[in-house]
Amino acid sequence: MTVTTQTLRSVAGIINSVETLEGAGFLVRRPFPKSSFSEFDPFLLLDELGPVNLKPGQAKGAPDHPHRGFETVSYVLDGRLEHKDSVGHTGVLNPGDVQWMTAGAGVVHSEMPQAEFTRTGGRLHGIQLWVNLPQRDKMIAPRYQEIKAAQIPVVHTEDGSVTVRVIASEALGAKATIETRTPIIYLHFTLQPGASIVQRVPKEYNAFAYLLDGTGLFGTEQERGHDGQMVIFAADGDEVVIANLANAQQPLDFLLIGGVPLNEPVVRYGPFVMNTKAQIMQAIEDYQNGKMGQIYAKHTSKSD
Repeated sequence: MTVTTQTLRSVAGIINSVETLEGAGFLVRRPFPKSSFSEFDPFLLLDELGPVNLKPGQAKGAPDHPHRGFETVSYVLDGRLEHKDSVGHTGVLNPGDVQWMTAGAGVVHSEMPQAEFTRTGGRLHGIQLWVNLPQRDKMIAPRYQEIKAAQIPVVHTEDGSVTVRVIASEALGAKATIETRTPIIYLHFTLQPGASIVQRVPKEYNAFAYLLDGTGLFGTEQERGHDGQMVIFAADGDEVVIANLANAQQPLDFLLIGGVPLNEPVVRYGPFVMNTKAQIMQAIEDYQNGKMGQIYAKHTSKSD
């Protein structure tokens, strides 16, 4: 008879975010990539936009730009964002919505504040995660998965002290509706003061938590992590433990993200992520020659 013992992960390190301008000049907080920490296989980038309260006409976005060789995961917490691409795809992301875009062989797209939101202003808050594609999938046809907030499982513990939105993988008995090219965990937890959660994360996954709000205790050492920090878990167990402080004045809000590393060469140049320099040069040439298409329509969107 084989007996398996679950073991809790320790904390390998804590990364502070840096502030940087993106797109047409909007500010994001970014734990990676930066000079001291470039990637976390299979993840390439994490940006937090806001939260920021915008005046009418103040919202900015990311006009037409290309991608090849990876996936972008856009998660809107507050506000409304509109997207268009070079293969005719268009839509609006409302609060709680997720778009999982597989760029694959290449697509030109734009991500802009929705027209009515730009006119009125309001609170804007969102997350974008870049997930690397394995070599076998880098040149597949682009694909979109748009999951409305109502389609994302939301689960609570019996006492209501823990809430989780299951974007990818599973938690508290609920499974995500999104399909991923490689095994990915993407969970949005909210822990009330004094609450804790033990979440299974297989040992072969690289895993981290990103704090959206509050201060929490992480791993076996109960390391403190704060708003805007990325807590990296060591690969020394198959569960993570996270708790809110017993005397906290607010809920602890964080993302728990993990994935099986690809262990493949990564060569990146701006919006292109491939395995060799020659593939990057080819991506640049294909984009310049219009092989990734263009967005012809202006950003005009009806409210939905």
